[in-house]
Amino acid sequence: MKIVIVGGVAGGASAAARARRLSEDAEIIVLERGEYVSFANCGLPYHIGGVIPERQSLILKTPQDFKTRFNIDVRVRHEVLAIDPEQKSVTVKNLTTGENYTETWDRLLLSTGAAPIVPPLPGLNETGVFSLRSINDMDAIIAWIKQHDVSHATLVGGGFIGLEVMEALTERGMSVTLLEMGNQVMAPVDPEMASALHQEIRNHGVDLRLKTALKQVTRDVAGLSVELSSGEKLRTGMVLLAIGVKPESRLATDAGIATGERGGIRVNAQMQTSVPGIYAVGDAVETQDLVFQSPTLIPLAGPANRQGRIAADNMLMNRGSTYRGSQGTAICKVFSLSIGSCGANEKQLAARGRRYEKVYVHSADHASYYPGAAMISLKLLFDPQNGTILGAQASGQNGVDKRIDVLAVAQRAGMKVADLEHLELTYAPPFNSARDVVNQAGMVATNVLFGDTAICHASDIQQLDPATQCLLDIRNPGELTQFGEYPNALSIPLDTLRENLGRLPKDKEILIGCQSGLRGHVAYRILTAQGFRARNLSGGFKTWQAVLQATE
Repeated sequence: MKIVIVGGVAGGASAAARARRLSEDAEIIVLERGEYVSFANCGLPYHIGGVIPERQSLILKTPQDFKTRFNIDVRVRHEVLAIDPEQKSVTVKNLTTGENYTETWDRLLLSTGAAPIVPPLPGLNETGVFSLRSINDMDAIIAWIKQHDVSHATLVGGGFIGLEVMEALTERGMSVTLLEMGNQVMAPVDPEMASALHQEIRNHGVDLRLKTALKQVTRDVAGLSVELSSGEKLRTGMVLLAIGVKPESRLATDAGIATGERGGIRVNAQMQTSVPGIYAVGDAVETQDLVFQSPTLIPLAGPANRQGRIAADNMLMNRGSTYRGSQGTAICKVFSLSIGSCGANEKQLAARGRRYEKVYVHSADHASYYPGAAMISLKLLFDPQNGTILGAQASGQNGVDKRIDVLAVAQRAGMKVADLEHLELTYAPPFNSARDVVNQAGMVATNVLFGDTAICHASDIQQLDPATQCLLDIRNPGELTQFGEYPNALSIPLDTLRENLGRLPKDKEILIGCQSGLRGHVAYRILTAQGFRARNLSGGFKTWQAVLQATE
């Protein structure tokens, strides 16, 4: 069997290596348009920032490596121009010699990836305007900074690449302006979870402009300028576009291969396209969203690697290996803060009319009495009727990856929130608490699910009706001074609540606020046992404050 793979990196390279491990006899050819067939594209910002000092570290495998170990014919700087499904052939251009030739195949795999989104704005073709998708892009950015002694950069887009490059350039000692058209950076999380990220960014001197779009780039004798949607103009030494990516599916559509509503190549669970014998993987394909069971685009390296393996299994062995949907599990480091997510966020659930409930937990990443403990804030989204885990988000200095990974596994395994409190996770004071943050989130959600508590959210506090509701702050006086106060709240510390029940109106619903939600549950149980109608603010003042910051 002869397998031709169009494109390397995560999807194509993993498929090629897996195919060889499955068959010593197959002829395997990889056609890669760029100069590098296997490189760590996720590591590019870290070389720009100097965290990864050696450029060579990013080049994972060379064509000679593939030939020596796997007997795979890798041809870099070879661009596939067209696919002929009838003749089972591709037209290839050797970009070094300019020669065109035809290559036949028994099985064809498309791993064409995604291209940076470049909006139709004036001036984006000026020198000094960059995107970051390849080694060559990285080299060009570093060279520009050195040659022009750049002191200020404007980044457009607050997604993963924008945030990572923002940190990298800041670590180089440059001033950075980050433009984000939306009301938050890192769209996979909800606004109140992103508010800590906004604070971290600004604390490191970055000029973060939310709800601000790029209007145009201009160049004069003094250099580059950017005009913003506000009308303001800024001088800058370079512009980097990190608005997002779009699937490179033109080669497929020109060959009559079906694409989906999101513009990606349509594949089934075996990674087969609409044309027999042709498979596709990676950033170019639409896969099934695990929560909504609808097509989605997930331009991440992990899914691309797994899809490449599955495609190789099915091309060679026809063993029915399937890709089981995408959760979009992801994490990003921004200075000393990490923020990660899996599954659906609240914005997506609300937009699709899906029923959901949410709980917040704020807890130390390991035993609070052991030195170095830091806070993790976790948001858990679930179905209020059956406890199905719909999504999770977390932020903190340490341990965010562990908690999101555990929740991603639980979600994929079909576990319910009630199962989370029973997870037996590692514990020793330097690493964890006896009740892990995930255990705690499961306990809080299960209390809601089973009716052991009733919760409210920041929106309920914002819309509080004084005629029918009363806001009760059960924190100690020192906390009010240190952290701030709820608006128009009656203050009764928890430990004095029982002897002050007479101060509470029996004819009104009591909305309870504490610092993190934990003591509020205790107060809720006391009040409801005495016949009061009550609800506890999930996440307490920490979440309340985050919501306020997100709406400023």
